[in-house]
Amino acid sequence: MDYNDAPLWKGREAHHRAAIDAAVKVGVKHIYYTSLAFGNPSKASVMRAHIRTEKYLNELAEQGKVYSTIIREGLYNESWLLYFGYYDLKEGRREVVVAGDGPVSWTAIADMAFATAKVLSDSSEKWRGKTVYLSQSKTWTIEDIARLVSRDKHEDVILKVVSRQEYEDYYVNEKKMNRPAVEWWSSTYDALKDGECHIKDTTLETILQEAGRKPKTLEETIKEMLA
Repeated sequence: MDYNDAPLWKGREAHHRAAIDAAVKVGVKHIYYTSLAFGNPSKASVMRAHIRTEKYLNELAEQGKVYSTIIREGLYNESWLLYFGYYDLKEGRREVVVAGDGPVSWTAIADMAFATAKVLSDSSEKWRGKTVYLSQSKTWTIEDIARLVSRDKHEDVILKVVSRQEYEDYYVNEKKMNRPAVEWWSSTYDALKDGECHIKDTTLETILQEAGRKPKTLEETIKEMLA
């Protein structure tokens, strides 16, 4: 994993590179890489391997070895629990501790899959050499999630924003979670505070509109998951 600030080619990107090198070796001409919709550079540790992989693909493209398309997928609607303090649908926690907040362009997995499939099925020339964000433009904050969860559970669930150190200590000491994993994840909140996940690329919405579809809202997803 990327815990403990893994050096180059010692984190998840090592597996990405192995797959890329194998593809180039057998003559693959165009590689589509699904990344995440954070910034570049990013404060989120989860992006480290993605950014390294994107850089490697761009270097190969500059050398004329392969075409590439970077698909930066928006944060999944269905992953809100992770950002909402590792929330468990079965628990009765009334206070959720996080290390920051900011606007996020949440996007449903089904919408993401549809748009990604459209990109893959288009001509190679249309997308080669591009980095595209597949994310709806509407945003919701973690505070919005607390409000939606409170509404659907018919009880107040309060969001408590603390420092990264307090967040890490809370989940390690109170929730008995693994410290390296918690420290790795806590950096995500710095990215949220900087607005890294507020995506203004309308590619996904355009693709869905052309197919007569509308993006699924975070409200719908949370309501379904809490039903």
